[in-house]
Amino acid sequence: MPERTSATSPDDAPRRITPPPSLSLLAADAVRRMILAGELRPGDRVVENQLTQQLGISRPPLREALRVLEQEGLLVQQPRRGVIVVPITLHDVYEIFTLRDRLERMAVELGVPVRSPDRLERCRAALRELEEAARAGDAATVTDRAFDFHLAVVGLAGHRRLEDSYRSLSLQMRLCMGMNQRARVAGEGLWGNVERHRAILETLEHGDPQEVLRLLADHGQHTFVLDLGDSVGGRSPEAEAWLARLGRTRSDTMAELEAPRS
Repeated sequence: MPERTSATSPDDAPRRITPPPSLSLLAADAVRRMILAGELRPGDRVVENQLTQQLGISRPPLREALRVLEQEGLLVQQPRRGVIVVPITLHDVYEIFTLRDRLERMAVELGVPVRSPDRLERCRAALRELEEAARAGDAATVTDRAFDFHLAVVGLAGHRRLEDSYRSLSLQMRLCMGMNQRARVAGEGLWGNVERHRAILETLEHGDPQEVLRLLADHGQHTFVLDLGDSVGGRSPEAEAWLARLGRTRSDTMAELEAPRS
């Protein structure tokens, strides 16, 4: 009988050696995480000297990393300013959030009460991954996992085109979520982010779509918008009206919380 080699073993598939990621890809991941954690905010200038010292790399791999992030749409070149984090106007935020709200509402109306246990388990798994990121103190991954949780909520509808539409907002939405996390972290920490999403999951498990919609609408995702004041441009009439509605809603909520209990 011929000697069996590892290449002919029926139990093992051919094994390939995966090369380690290049220095430029590692740098791109590090800068991406800084953006999604809110450490580099929309409109901030990317200073090469600071990043080479912070990351401990030379300029060539850093510049290659910045080109990767430009292709992803996270960075943009501007005359006389150089590379900056892609700016977001108030009208951009208005469009992102109103579209997000409509897509989530449609998903809840179609998918709650939940008919497929597998879809609900996807939400539970997303929350577990969010917990792990918060436990590790990894703000950028918390932003990613929070998006994954909301994507799983949209997936409850079992509507592929709806989920694809929501996923297409991923980059813009995660930028906003990173800014919001930065605005809220002093008051609630990363674990507070987990608790807000846990409340949504528990409401989904109870199967009341109206309560889920109420909770999603009052999820704290607009904190950074309300704190922007006049510091951001692109203030269209539609965006201003939306911002005013958010402000009135927050004032009503605060008044309700502060009212004496009978």
